[in-house]
Amino acid sequence: MKSNNFFDSFGFAFQGFKQVIKYERNFRFHLIAAVVVIFAGILSKITLVEWTVIVLCIAGMLSLELINSALERVVDLASPEVHVLAKHAKDMSAAAVLVFACASAIIGILIFLPKWMEIFN
Repeated sequence: MKSNNFFDSFGFAFQGFKQVIKYERNFRFHLIAAVVVIFAGILSKITLVEWTVIVLCIAGMLSLELINSALERVVDLASPEVHVLAKHAKDMSAAAVLVFACASAIIGILIFLPKWMEIFN
């Protein structure tokens, strides 16, 4: 069912958010990691530019995990039986999440490591 109501779109988005939190372990992991990073940012007193980069990494990671979860469901619907192309699509989507997660971790290290070295030295 398609709705033309602008505000309905927000309701559908929140429903999707509730679904991914309820059913996707990896999304919950990334959400917890985001909270940890936010607290680390507060404690480390990162700059506005660093906050901007961190927020983009968090938003990108959560968004990519949402897209990955949606793609997995669509593939499962379209190909309930095991099929090599379905597996490839799901594996490639998971690889995209991994690439972004690794890049985000490297960015986190570049931002936080110098600050922590100052604190502990």
